Amino acid sequence: MRTGSSAGSADGTRVRAGATALAIGSGPLTLDALRACVRAPVRVHLARAAGARVKRSRRAIETLLGSGRTIYGVNTGFGLLAQTSISRADLERLQSNLVLSHAAGTGPLLSDEVVRLAIVLKIASLAQGHSGVRPRTIEALQKLLATETYPCIPAKGSVGASGDLAPLAHLAAALLGVGEVRAAGQVLPAAAALRRIGLEPLKLQAKEGLALLNGTQVSTALALMGLFAAEDVFAAALVAGAMSVDAMKGSDVPFDARIHALRAHPGQARVAHELRRLIAGSRIRASHLHCARVQDPYSLRCQPQVMGACLDLMGAAARTLLIEANAVTDNPLVFPDGGAVLSGGNFHAEPVAFAADQLALAIAEVGSLSERRLALLIDPKMSGLPAFLVQNGGVNSGFMVAQVTAAALVSENKQLAHPASVDSIPTSANQEDHVSMATHGARRLAEMAANAAGVVAIELLAAAQGLEFHRPMRSSRRLEAALARIRQCVPSYANDRYFAPDIERATRLVTGGALRAMLGAAPLDGLDPGRALASAPRLRGARTRSRPIPRSGRRSPAARR
Repeated sequence: MRTGSSAGSADGTRVRAGATALAIGSGPLTLDALRACVRAPVRVHLARAAGARVKRSRRAIETLLGSGRTIYGVNTGFGLLAQTSISRADLERLQSNLVLSHAAGTGPLLSDEVVRLAIVLKIASLAQGHSGVRPRTIEALQKLLATETYPCIPAKGSVGASGDLAPLAHLAAALLGVGEVRAAGQVLPAAAALRRIGLEPLKLQAKEGLALLNGTQVSTALALMGLFAAEDVFAAALVAGAMSVDAMKGSDVPFDARIHALRAHPGQARVAHELRRLIAGSRIRASHLHCARVQDPYSLRCQPQVMGACLDLMGAAARTLLIEANAVTDNPLVFPDGGAVLSGGNFHAEPVAFAADQLALAIAEVGSLSERRLALLIDPKMSGLPAFLVQNGGVNSGFMVAQVTAAALVSENKQLAHPASVDSIPTSANQEDHVSMATHGARRLAEMAANAAGVVAIELLAAAQGLEFHRPMRSSRRLEAALARIRQCVPSYANDRYFAPDIERATRLVTGGALRAMLGAAPLDGLDPGRALASAPRLRGARTRSRPIPRSGRRSPAARR
């Protein structure tokens, strides 16, 4: 991946002003590359080997069509209509009809960032050479990215199998000149936008509409967005938790490495390590080393156990999503070497649904623990600090209702955290009789992360206030740096004032990732993409044997995209 030409890094990333340059087809996508696609516009080019694979799979489709074989989704109807043969003269209309009829989404539009990431994931899937599309079809998707022309995709309407049909149909419809797109924040008719960027509307050939519509790319993009947002909230919550421990004159003994070595959960050990680093050198901590307090409340003492479990869940979700980002998830799949076109179910987004549910649990718990620390800080019986963290209480209410806001956000996240993957509803005349619900399971993550960010932001403000009540004693170097960063945008709370803008500014610190620099590493920097991908069997680089479809073979009516 390249983001420019003026500076480089150990992983080959180069930075400059402008769009990120991303090569697809020479190796697996990484989390860093996917994050870059979220942060800024991206220009994608295919490796030469990927282009050759795409051409080979297209030739296989054309050869099979010329042989007169019946192939599901290529010259048959779809789903329950799979036994209906389609004449060669109607193949183009079959594909365009598929796109138009499936573009049935509703609700608010997905953000440009989500759409951009979904297009990148779709290109990566098609480029593996098992989808049978023409190079021109991938080039059209590349053109959308290069010109920052993003199809308007309604957020609702997918049940996560057969892939994200409705959202991806809206994406594909824009390539046909149908629907609307966003360019530079302006909504335009798709046909006009294509003319503006010099792209002729596509005339889809056999198999191409189905390849564009099938797949988990929208669900996966939404889940990845949730993961990246959760990382920022998690990092800020670690800093806030350490600040709260020091503001409450809590103990760092529960973070001793010897305790966590006896349990061996990697996230727990890593969180304990980060908390030790954050608090190390605090004069506030040194002032009460031999105090009479024996134990702190769980929300302070058990941070490694709770936050570590959240980190491990996030890591598991990241590995699943990384595998999915590098997967081929349309149907049927083309195996050019054996001349086979196989109908399966890679479009079923159950892995993404499970990953989204894991992230939802982690996000909810990060916010819940943060709110409990906040509740301790404002309670003079527990903290030894002024009630509601303000002088002249009674005249001033301080953080009283800010904590109520945090409690409301936490309770909202509890409701949103209910697993989506346990739900299913039959669709398509009972052909799709079990679905994943991955799409809305992933979509809720953005709202949950925003809620948790608000909770952590309020804790940061409260903990900063608490630390300042201990002046002239100072906290650790790292926590004083965090406090200074907070005070750059939110002044100390001496008397009651309009509170909402303070929370908004602190929330931007959380969501902008400003506090991640206080940690030794980003929460998921240790994830090894190679290990995640190695757990799934790969076809690339290995010779595989596939049985060709019998000449008389018709696809079962149970065959489904």
